[in-house]
Formats: sequence, structure tokens, C-alpha cells
Amino acid sequence: MTRFQPDKGLTTRMVTTMFLLGLLYVVFTAVLIALGVQAIVVLVIAAGFLLVQYFFSDRIALFAMHGREVTPQEAPELHGMIDRLTALADMPKPRVAIADTDVPNAFATGRNQKNSVVCVTTGILRRLEPQELEGVLAHEMSHVAHRDVAVMTIASFLGIVAGLMTRFALYAGLGGRDRRDDSGGLPIGLIILVVSAVVYAVSFLLTRALSRYRELAADRAAALLTQRPSALASALTKVSGDIARIPSRDLREAEPFNAFFFAPALSGKSITSLFATHPPLERRLEQLARISAQLGR
Repeated sequence: MTRFQPDKGLTTRMVTTMFLLGLLYVVFTAVLIALGVQAIVVLVIAAGFLLVQYFFSDRIALFAMHGREVTPQEAPELHGMIDRLTALADMPKPRVAIADTDVPNAFATGRNQKNSVVCVTTGILRRLEPQELEGVLAHEMSHVAHRDVAVMTIASFLGIVAGLMTRFALYAGLGGRDRRDDSGGLPIGLIILVVSAVVYAVSFLLTRALSRYRELAADRAAALLTQRPSALASALTKVSGDIARIPSRDLREAEPFNAFFFAPALSGKSITSLFATHPPLERRLEQLARISAQLGR
């Protein structure tokens, strides 16, 4: 346990999402077996992806973002902040990394508290004041404390399976256009394609809804741990505003990691809230304002 405030809402949503995804997974597998599909091959491939992502998510994310671990001698102020937050939260110190990019952001990844890394970009280091940066770091460390990365990785398993099934059906020409079901109806391949696409869409929406709530939970936990919600709100406002001025090419390169980021890197003007990995900035700021009022700050 850590001193990050337990979040019953987050726990409830995690359990509910995992239950619904598990139920969807059972139904999906049953349909595939009923259609005579050798689902074991797809499941093995998807399980392999899951294991790689689960055990090596920290290395993969650092490699993709061109981040490197830094020592206390290389980044004494950054390490000092994380040391203080680690003591406040009573949790193991994560590894510390810096990514050389002007996109102002930060992320944390790793399967548990003992195997985690917190990475900040050079862009965010240049833009934020110490108290603002500390709020961002507390936000990222709360993700580690709440095991968000592990839960989101596992939750994405069904989406990977359904996505693979959809691609296999497309590559195989809808699974053989001449092969029909027993009633002489639609081709089996077309049925598999439609079912897989629906399952993928449902699992996608469920995991995105969970992702948005976990960001609110991380904001709340960070604000209460540092007792400075206004500093986190200031960091959010700065980062979101500056991201809008980053060249689109740089944002497109960072976009695949939006689920990990403190604030989403969006190359477009807006995206539907239903598909977003993060809640709207206004909602995050409103929550922090309420916490600030409760704390009398």
C-alpha cells in the first residue's frame, strides 16, 4: 500500500470493466468455436503480444520515445522531486528517464511499483516551474501506485484478439466467400469479420472509458498527495496550451502513446470524447478547483 489516497471509484470501474471484457471474451470465443474457427492460434499470438507488453512495457515505451534513464548526478533536481514524492507516498522509487523531445509531456509505465519508470520530456522540463513539475510527477506516480499500466495492458487483450481476427478475415478474403453456414446463409468469414469488428469496438470503448477515469483519479491522488491542486492545474493549462503549438509532425509521432501521457498529444483540432484517452481539460480543471476549495487553497 502507498499513501496515495485509495480510489473506490477507480477500483469499481476497473473491476467492472474487467468483468465486462471477460464476459465479452467468453462470448466471443464461444462464437468462434461454434463457427469452427481454430481460435487457439489467434489466442496464442494475442497472449504473446500481451506478455511482451506486460513485461517489457517500460523498455518499449522508452525506446519508442527515445528516452534514456538518468542518474541523480545527471538530473539532481528531477531525482530530488521524485525522492520527495516517493517518501510522501511511501512507495519504491521508480527509475527516472528523460526523453529528448520538445513535446511537453510525461508518462509512467511498468508492470508494478518495483518495475516502473517515470519519464519526462525535455520540453516539459523547460516549461514548468518546480511545483508544477512536482504535480505532474505525482500524477504519473499515482498511475504506478494504482497499477493502472498492468490493468490497462490486461484489459487490451480482448481488443488485440478481436483486431487480429478482423485482419485475418480480411487477409483471407473474408474467410472463403464460398463457405456458408449450415443454414445456407452468410459466408462464415463475413460473420467472423462482423463479430470481430463489433467485439473490437466494444472493448475499445470500454478501455477508453476506463482510461479517462483513471486520469481523473490520478489528478485527484496527485493533488491530495502534494496538497497543491493549483500547481497541477497550472501545469495542465501550460502543457495543453503548448502542445497546440507543437508541429503536427511531432505530435503524430507521439500520438500512439496518448494513453500513457500526462496530457494527450493531438495532431487534430479535436476528437470525439467517446474515443478520447483523457477527459476534457475543462473537466480536469473543474475537479482540481473543487479539491482546492476543499483544502482551502
